[in-house]
Amino acid sequence: MNTLDQEESEILEAFESAKVKRARGAAETQKRHQQYAEAMFKKDARINIRLTSKDLRGLQKKALAEGIPYQTLVASILHKYVEGRLHE
Repeated sequence: MNTLDQEESEILEAFESAKVKRARGAAETQKRHQQYAEAMFKKDARINIRLTSKDLRGLQKKALAEGIPYQTLVASILHKYVEGRLHE
């Protein structure tokens, strides 16, 4: 196990001695974040696109290197573009 700094040690000690309490509204926040996560990963639409064989092979190679299906990679790229997080 890695050594902990002073702050980390204090947090671990408080947790282990049950001195840590949930913040007010934690249940509501957790529920809201759960809803966000469910909405984000809900895949309820299908698209069909035509690509060049070269581009498809490139996507498949990159997906293989990442250890994910190429369709997942394509969906991730599209999502990042729509959210404005994909730039040239």
